[in-house]
Amino acid sequence: MLQKDYPERRRFRTLESIGRVNSVEGWIVGLMLIICALVLLAGSLYLIPAMGKHLEKIAKFLGGFQLVIGIVAIIVAVLSMLDDVDLGNVVLLIVGLMLAASIMTALPAVGKYIAKLTKWLGASQTLIGVIALIVGIWWLID
Repeated sequence: MLQKDYPERRRFRTLESIGRVNSVEGWIVGLMLIICALVLLAGSLYLIPAMGKHLEKIAKFLGGFQLVIGIVAIIVAVLSMLDDVDLGNVVLLIVGLMLAASIMTALPAVGKYIAKLTKWLGASQTLIGVIALIVGIWWLID
């Protein structure tokens, strides 16, 4: 009987390897995290002393594309999770669901549950935005 070489099982990354960007996919995830975080933090960016006004202008501009950014974030997160599940992908999926909440109610089977989840997460939008920004910057720097 022939033995087959099975690929390694998918596993969660450890904290030491969270920010390793070895491919274009990693750069896309990192940039999407930062863009989504800017949209989520649009109302709070003016508090940053040196460049808050400029970041707020960028965030308000990106806020016009909130739905598109959310859908792209969900697609990137799901495609990236096919390869490996890690912190950046999970945060990107959560943030994408929050940004695309208005269209998620149209999904037939799970729409109302996703809407409830995003409504519940919407109460901590600033906190999730800060987490997404930190993970996105960490993802690109390391």
